[in-house]
Amino acid sequence: MAEAVTDHAEDHSDGSKLRTFLSILKKFIGVSDLAAVRFSLPSQLLEPTPNLEYWNYLDAPNSFIAIGTSDEPLDRMLEVLRFWFTKDLKYAKGRPCKPYNSCLGEFFRCNWDAEDNAPRIVHQELLSEGAKTNGTAASSSASSVKSNVSRGSSKNSGGGYATPNLSVPQTGTNPQNPVVRISYLTEQTSHHPPVSAFYISCPERGLHARGFDQITAKFTGTSIKVMPGEHNLGIFITLEKRDNETYQLTHPAAHLGGLLRGALNISVGDMAYITCPETKLKAILQYYDEGWLTRSTNKVDGVIFRYDPENDDKMKIRDVPDEDVLIRLSGPWKEKVAFTMGPKPFNSHPVEAQTTIIDIAPLTVAPKVLPPDDQQLKNESLQLWGEVTKAIHAKQFSKATSIKQVLEESQREKARERERMNTVWSPVFFTQVTGNGGKPELSEKGRQVLERAQKGDWSMAGIIDESPETNGTAKNADVAIPDDVTEEVA
Repeated sequence: MAEAVTDHAEDHSDGSKLRTFLSILKKFIGVSDLAAVRFSLPSQLLEPTPNLEYWNYLDAPNSFIAIGTSDEPLDRMLEVLRFWFTKDLKYAKGRPCKPYNSCLGEFFRCNWDAEDNAPRIVHQELLSEGAKTNGTAASSSASSVKSNVSRGSSKNSGGGYATPNLSVPQTGTNPQNPVVRISYLTEQTSHHPPVSAFYISCPERGLHARGFDQITAKFTGTSIKVMPGEHNLGIFITLEKRDNETYQLTHPAAHLGGLLRGALNISVGDMAYITCPETKLKAILQYYDEGWLTRSTNKVDGVIFRYDPENDDKMKIRDVPDEDVLIRLSGPWKEKVAFTMGPKPFNSHPVEAQTTIIDIAPLTVAPKVLPPDDQQLKNESLQLWGEVTKAIHAKQFSKATSIKQVLEESQREKARERERMNTVWSPVFFTQVTGNGGKPELSEKGRQVLERAQKGDWSMAGIIDESPETNGTAKNADVAIPDDVTEEVA
C-alpha cells in the first residue's frame, strides 16, 4: 500500500477533501480491516488533533462523577446509562473527522474539573405522582425514579404533570457547584494491531474506569463500518466504595456514511450491552439505522433486567421475559432518551410517566485541563504532533505533510533498529500490551502520574528522567520512542 499520498494544495474545500478521501478509499474495497493497512492520509484530510487526546469518554465528566451516588442498584445502573449516552457527545454534536493516528509509546494525560451538578437518581417504592394520576400501577418488580432537582409531580402550565428530567446540566452553569477532579492517562501499547490502554481515576468518588481502545474498519463502497477490535472489550467502570462493583460497557458497531452524498455522518445500527455481575443487572441497547439511502432515525431502544451472570444468554430485547424487565428506554440517542418503569411497552405509558434520562441538546463537550507545554515529554501527544498541528492550523498543508512524513520515517527506523537488536518493546504506564480480560493494569509509573495529576502536579521528575542530550526524549531504557505513525482510515 502507498505510504504517502500527494498533497494537493490548490483546493482544500470540504468537497475537494471528500472527493480525495473517497478516491483513496476506493482502493481498499474488499480489504477486511482498514485499521491494519499501512497508508498515509494527506494532512488536509486530518483533524489537527492527536487520536489519544480526541478519543476519550469524558465529554460530559459531570455524568461520570455521579456514577455510584445512589444506594440502590437499579438507580446505579441508570447512572451508568446516563454516562453512556454522554460519552460520545463529540460525535452526536459535531462532524465526523480523522485525528492523527497514534504511535507506539505515545501517551496523553489530562484532568477534568467537573461540577457536581448531575441530578440525583433516587429510588422510590411507588411510581411518581404524575404516573399515578394517569391510573398506572406500581410493578412489583420495578421501582419509581425521581430527581431531587426535577420531580415527576411538578405541575406544568397546562395543569398536567411535567415529564421528569434527570439530564446532566451543561458544564459551567453554576460556579457554586462543588468541583470534583478526574485524571486521565492513556498510552499506545501496541502498533500491530493498533491498541491503546486508558485509565480514568476519580479517587474522591472512589471511582475508576479502564479499557483497551482498538477498532477494525471495513469500506463497503458506500460507507465505512467501524467495529471494536478483538482486544477492545469495552469500558470497565468500578465503584470502589460499593465493594468494587464493576460495570462492563461494550461498544456497538458504527457506520461512517454520506460518502456519496458529500455529507459525512455517523450512524449506529447494532447492539450494546452493560452488565454488572455483582448486582445481577443487565442493560441491552438496540440501535437502529435505516441505511445509507435514507436519513437515520438515530433511535435506540433498551431494557434493564435481572440476569444470571453464570448463564448470560439474553442478547436481544425480545429474548427478555416480561417478568424480568425493570425498565424500558427509548428515544433518539443524538437528542433525548427517556425511560419508563416496569415491563409494559414504552409507548403504552403516558408522557407523564416517562423520565428523561438524557437531553443532548443543551450539552457541549467539556474542556480539559492540560499539562503546561514545558512539563510535557517529547512523546506526549501534543508535543509529538505539535509542529504538524501548527502547519495545519496555518493551512500550510504541504509543510504539514512533509513534517508528518519525516516523523513517520524516523519512527520506522527506530522500529527497524529494535528488530536488529532483538529488543522487545513494552509500555511504560501499563503493565501489559493487551489481554487481562480487556482491563489494563497501571504500572507503578502510571499510578504515580495519576496521583500527581490529582494534585495538579504535572512534573515527571522521578518518574521519567530526562536530560538535555536527549532533547526531551526519556533516557530510561523502558521508555519507548514512538513507532510507525502511518495513518489508517478509521
